[in-house]
Amino acid sequence: MIPESGLTPANLNATPTSREWVQILARYRDPSSGRSLFELAVTVGPFILLWGVAWWALSISYWLALAIAVLNGIFLVRIFAIQHDCGHRAFFKSKLAGDWLGRILGGLTLTPYDVWQRTHAVHHSAAGNLDKRGMGDVHTLTVAEYRALSGWGRFVYRLYRNPLVLFGLGPIYLFYLQNRLPVGLMRSGMRFWTSAMITNAFIAAIIVGLIYFGGWMTVTLIFIPTTLVGASIGIWLFYVQHQFETTQWDKDDDWQLHDAALNGSSHYELPKVLQWLTANIGVHHVHHLYSRIPFYRLTEVLRDHPVLANTQRLTLWQSFRCVRLQLWDEEQRKLLTHAQAQRIYGPISN
Repeated sequence: MIPESGLTPANLNATPTSREWVQILARYRDPSSGRSLFELAVTVGPFILLWGVAWWALSISYWLALAIAVLNGIFLVRIFAIQHDCGHRAFFKSKLAGDWLGRILGGLTLTPYDVWQRTHAVHHSAAGNLDKRGMGDVHTLTVAEYRALSGWGRFVYRLYRNPLVLFGLGPIYLFYLQNRLPVGLMRSGMRFWTSAMITNAFIAAIIVGLIYFGGWMTVTLIFIPTTLVGASIGIWLFYVQHQFETTQWDKDDDWQLHDAALNGSSHYELPKVLQWLTANIGVHHVHHLYSRIPFYRLTEVLRDHPVLANTQRLTLWQSFRCVRLQLWDEEQRKLLTHAQAQRIYGPISN
């Protein structure tokens, strides 16, 4: 008799291949409507409550209001995680219900749902493919590509990868500017323009309402800090999920979807509180292998399959070192710092 996973007794004792993992993980894909509604309530509820408390705090202390708004940024990350699951049809069994919830939440996360869903699907279909970089990823050069650049080109790349730019200016550009237009899908149809414009109108209505009822300080000290902190944390999480030393990149001829998903995505092991606040998004290697699994079932996978708990494991402390890793070495097959690349290949002559 063949087990539910689809694997035969002969190979159950061996470590499954990435393709075999897909068969095993299929049984975790079904969401529970009750559990999803509960997760939505315990995420959006505290977010709205903290908004209200921050608004009230404006009458006492601007600094107190700002501190509460900053704290609320982490709940915005959790809201984005739910929107993310909606985009993968992992939050509700009904695609219609998931899509409309995702669109509504997009007004809070400043992210037009249909545009993001499409670009994120491209990311999943090409993550780790050196010949298909450019949409939905952090721009990464190989050592050879970097060394072939002019001095100005190298300066621009290092500036782009500077933490202050990537996690400071990056969120401002991405969430406040780029997301306002269907960038990358400008000629792909009205659906994406409609998604972007309706989201923009929803955001504008929120801002106008805040100014009308609470004045500019509600925008300056509550709306902007909350969204900016949430965006910065979101970009950081996305960064460390794929930018770690032993990640995997390959040319198109050698690239394989499931291998890239398993080996090119980290298991970002966070403290339990942060794991809950980020909706288990750190279990990213499992998510990339089977994106239809609801975020609240990802821990079930690790519990039932301990080998995955130790695969591509990255602790919070280790993740901070990943910021310096900026160049993919096709020979060493790992990400290097600029100093490491220079020690191995020598100084750049031009």
